[in-house]
Amino acid sequence: MKSQQVVNALAALAQETRLSIFRRLVQAGVPGLSAGDIAKTLGVPNATLSFHLKELTNAGLITARQESRFVFYAADFAAMNRLLAFLTENCCAGEPCGSLRVCCPPGAEAKKPKRLSIRKVKTA
Repeated sequence: MKSQQVVNALAALAQETRLSIFRRLVQAGVPGLSAGDIAKTLGVPNATLSFHLKELTNAGLITARQESRFVFYAADFAAMNRLLAFLTENCCAGEPCGSLRVCCPPGAEAKKPKRLSIRKVKTA
């Protein structure tokens, strides 16, 4: 994934309504949701929703498909995975890790970081 694509995707997600829409579409899975269902679920007016869906589509994070007179939107999981891969590319000091579990092994978040003790040094 190119840096500009990453910047565009992150910029699209850096807005509360768009982030909510994207997260809802991720939850919906591959079938996605109709624009009407998204509007109802999130309480977003249709005109506002249309703008945000366009931004997410232009950023390559969601796809749209026409079925009869309805438009269904779905998260583009391949694009999401490419974005995550780009963001975690060097998570293991540049070594390939294959998954986030290697970077964050189970229980790692429960461990508290060791506190460094700072000793005052007397100067002459």
